[in-house]
Amino acid sequence: MDLTRATSALAGTRFSRITWVGETGSTNADLLDAARRGEGEQVLGAEFQTAGRGRLGRDWSAGAGASILCSVLVRPAPETSSPHLATAAVGLAAAEAIEHVVGWRVGIKWPNDLVAAAASTGTHDDRKLSGILAEAVVVDGRVDAVVVGIGINVNWPELPAELSDTATALNHLAGHDVDRTDVVIELIRRTAMHLDAAAGPDGRVGLRDAVSARSATLGRRVRIEQPNGLLEGMAVALGPDGELVVETATGPVTVSVGDVVHLRPI
Repeated sequence: MDLTRATSALAGTRFSRITWVGETGSTNADLLDAARRGEGEQVLGAEFQTAGRGRLGRDWSAGAGASILCSVLVRPAPETSSPHLATAAVGLAAAEAIEHVVGWRVGIKWPNDLVAAAASTGTHDDRKLSGILAEAVVVDGRVDAVVVGIGINVNWPELPAELSDTATALNHLAGHDVDRTDVVIELIRRTAMHLDAAAGPDGRVGLRDAVSARSATLGRRVRIEQPNGLLEGMAVALGPDGELVVETATGPVTVSVGDVVHLRPI
């Protein structure tokens, strides 16, 4: 990662403060600590994380330099204080950045993954490219800060055996190594743009509609794993705060959290 080039390109944006380290436990954990100390908006990236985390507390790791591993500290305005909005802004920005740099249009799988469509990878199922994890700092019942971490598989010589059937990397799609700095610059620039727009009139609706247009989940039959059991049906819409609306045999159900499996057409 060329930190000098990234810093120069992002000067003047709300995320002009960028730090990139060789190794840390978790960029999310580090920025959550920074938020609690009262620090402002910034980006922290690492070449390697020793304690990276995914959703539901799952461990997550990648080889040094093979991926983009970074977190964004957002100080939201009261009208945009939902952690979902920050997650949506980062996810949409990442999808756009990949398309801009690599030329591939990728989908957003609800709630927080980027996937390459099955047709583009020559497989039966979508392949995961990226995962996103948002965590909030709450002070006196109010969201004081949101930290959004993202990991993007970029230049993987080969995928680990346990991921070969479910994941891919940008270099596998492009057929050549991809410049991580170019992707980071576009990711952060577009994240700032989407967050700024979300704070404006009808901004939340515009962000939701943009995410819906890139959704890899809407229009698909899905099975959702929830703490209280399984739900199956057709994903038909996103709610105002990013919830997934699923049409089931007994009517529509709005889902706020859960692990989604895309089902193959019958």
